Amino acid sequence: MRFIHTSDWHLGRIFHGVHLTDDQEHVLRQFVDLVADTKPDAVLIAGDIYDRAVPPPEAVALLDDVLSSITMKLKIPVVMIAGNHDSPERLGFGSRVMAEKGLHVFGPLSHGIEPVQLEDKSGTVNLYCLPYAEPPVVRQVFDQEVGDHNGIFKLLLDETKKKHPSGRRSILMTHAFVAGGEESESERPLSVGGSGMVDASLFSDFNYVALGHLHRPQKAGFEHVQYSGSLMKYSFSEADHKKVINIVEMDGKGEVKLEKVSLLPRRDVRRLEGHLSEIIAAASTDNGKNDYLMITLKDKQAILDAMGKLREVYPNVLHIERPMLTIDGKMAGNQSDHRKVDDAQLFASFFSQVTNDNLSEDEKRAYEKVVQEMIHAEREAVV
Repeated sequence: MRFIHTSDWHLGRIFHGVHLTDDQEHVLRQFVDLVADTKPDAVLIAGDIYDRAVPPPEAVALLDDVLSSITMKLKIPVVMIAGNHDSPERLGFGSRVMAEKGLHVFGPLSHGIEPVQLEDKSGTVNLYCLPYAEPPVVRQVFDQEVGDHNGIFKLLLDETKKKHPSGRRSILMTHAFVAGGEESESERPLSVGGSGMVDASLFSDFNYVALGHLHRPQKAGFEHVQYSGSLMKYSFSEADHKKVINIVEMDGKGEVKLEKVSLLPRRDVRRLEGHLSEIIAAASTDNGKNDYLMITLKDKQAILDAMGKLREVYPNVLHIERPMLTIDGKMAGNQSDHRKVDDAQLFASFFSQVTNDNLSEDEKRAYEKVVQEMIHAEREAVV
């Protein structure tokens, strides 16, 4: 059996004020061609289909076009799940009708975890799909107490074992932060306060685990537990990532072989560093003049309209850093990097500066409760 594993398309993403839908369409046209060339038995999309709960119309139209091309023209089934950026109910609308045409969508978590059955010459493979779900949702659906994301997966995987025939090959597709995985700046945390991590050992019984959430392609504890990574680079911390699509071959015994295929973006995401004059001079021989760039300037002196000068040669400079400038006699580069500080730490620092006191444990819990409610409301917001 051959199947394709991809995730974290984030359709409708805005990157430093730039709408990326055209860039995403450029890559997804190649993706459809890859599906046509490789003729997989199924395409698996492991969550974060959209970048936000209410995606822009052009993102919805792009997804419709891509899925129609794969399921209706190529006659290849697609299975996808909701991630933490998606609205489960919106994504899952019409899923029972679409399943008849080979599009299997798992939006809201349901009590009955029924597998999608894939067939090859060696028999049946059960594909279990677990969309992203927060602890309160899991408690409501299963009427059982779960404290964190690890507890969620212990419960849900126990449910899948009840459905799974002994000796049959199995695939799990889910959206989670598996312990040991490497994060990027563009990922939204799955938990405020408590632990959002899941122990990789919980997935040891599956022949392949198709993960979504982390944007760097990587294994998670075991070779058969894989993040395919995001469709494109969505932050400058991902500049060194090599984005891929996972093509997985599974034999009759359930052994898997993995091939990683890269697609060519319309514009790369890169970081450049140097003095202004050096960077401008080097642009004449740079084949990536139209890439999305973050530039770190080493110049110590003031520069009039640095962004304007750089955009004359690199039109898509999106961010400039000046670490050599001094602040109160100290090098700015020695200050903490605000991009690596999470929201809870920022709020705690703000609270301390305003009140001249540290957050108490009760205040921390109150903050976490309010933020979780805001995140949940944003996922289901109607605009």
